[in-house]
Amino acid sequence: MWTLSVDDRIATLTLNRAEQKNSITPQVLAELRVMSQKIRDDRDIWAVILRTQGSQFSVGVDVIAIKQLVESEKEAFADGLRAMQACLDEFEALPQPTIAAMRGFCIGGGLLLALCCDFRIASRNARFSFPEVKRGIAVIMGTQRVTRTVGVARAKELILTGDLIHADEAGQIGLVTRVVDVDKFDEEVEAFAAKFRDLPPRTISIANEIIEKGQHMTLRESQDLEIALQSSLLGSHDMREGVVSFLEKRAPKFTGE
Repeated sequence: MWTLSVDDRIATLTLNRAEQKNSITPQVLAELRVMSQKIRDDRDIWAVILRTQGSQFSVGVDVIAIKQLVESEKEAFADGLRAMQACLDEFEALPQPTIAAMRGFCIGGGLLLALCCDFRIASRNARFSFPEVKRGIAVIMGTQRVTRTVGVARAKELILTGDLIHADEAGQIGLVTRVVDVDKFDEEVEAFAAKFRDLPPRTISIANEIIEKGQHMTLRESQDLEIALQSSLLGSHDMREGVVSFLEKRAPKFTGE
């Protein structure tokens, strides 16, 4: 279901379910978890592009999977949701920066998968919604992923109405990082990912961790975390190279060490 390719420090992780419009199943998520572990352990991967095959990013959780969930006993239902959420958690926790390449329909659980990425680049033809309430259920795999991205008011509007919004509106409310023209979509995604070929991966990972963890802390706690994590870079090749190259007025050559 998933394929992984690596080209010059940039990994492309692709879901290959075009005939099913890249719907999400428990099997898809379980395999994503395995792929996430593989990416995490590969020091030659400095950034990840999340793609899907075909014209639709994802129409959300597969209807058969939803049917099986809602027809199960309460305990089995809860266990199933926890298992699915854990797979997204594993992907979201990747130390490398992640970029979702989104076009066509980006719906429900598929949109939540994209919200696990650090960045979301959307084609202008992309469309977004959380239609679960129209099926009598709430968001399946992490409502707070929506809230922390667009805020409470916008999250309520999206989730409680189930309305479909266009890419430009998604960009305006911060649901996506940027919106690009259809004919420049792949070019823009690749160019954005290429930024991380020349940046120190450990520093990027630490800066990202400070942001992610710090938002749930007091200011003092987040400052202490910042000091602790920054201190772990002392003596590293890339920190020395960054400072020396600046003093020598040349482009740095980072190695990931």
